[in-house]
Amino acid sequence: MSATVRRRHHAELRQLYAARREAITSRLAEFSQVRPSEYFYELAYCLLTPQSSAEHAELAVDSLRQARFLETGFDPAEILADRSRYVRFHRTKARRLLRLREHFERVPLAIEALPAPAELRLWLATNVDGLGLKEATHFLRNIGRNGDLSILDRHILRNLRRYGVLRSVPSSLSSKAYLRIERRFVGFADEVEIPINHLDLLFWSLETGVIRK
Repeated sequence: MSATVRRRHHAELRQLYAARREAITSRLAEFSQVRPSEYFYELAYCLLTPQSSAEHAELAVDSLRQARFLETGFDPAEILADRSRYVRFHRTKARRLLRLREHFERVPLAIEALPAPAELRLWLATNVDGLGLKEATHFLRNIGRNGDLSILDRHILRNLRRYGVLRSVPSSLSSKAYLRIERRFVGFADEVEIPINHLDLLFWSLETGVIRK
């Protein structure tokens, strides 16, 4: 990409950001207000979203909350399999939710003990079944604790390619590749002078039309 094209793309991105900045700022403020009592369901949401509709994952979590899943521990597979909120791989994800419930008391303790976002993300990805770096970062972002860590989902990767940060979108990401691309994303955010958490939500909104969690 030539320097002229890069400058034009950067100017375009800043204009898009200016139009959405207020909504993005408001959404990030909401994340920072999430209470510890909601951490379980925020984490459940991040376990359900991979390869599934974010809207359906949110509906499924709402149903789990209303049914008091955390308190009662019933098999959630039926809720996840409902066509109105279907979550792919619902049986596997139901088992992961049950394991999360069984061991959840460790999560708030880790959040208090590990204030550094990168260290906390690694702990989550290592200790919560079903979480990788992306999902762990998603959870931390949704509780306002991710710092400069980024959620490298397909929306972000496509935009990083569009703006010349990546040559192509990888079909899968090892932990090493994830961290390498994350560093490039941070560098790009600095280059366009948009905070990375804002740029993350801007890219999501450009792909989906909404500023969703």
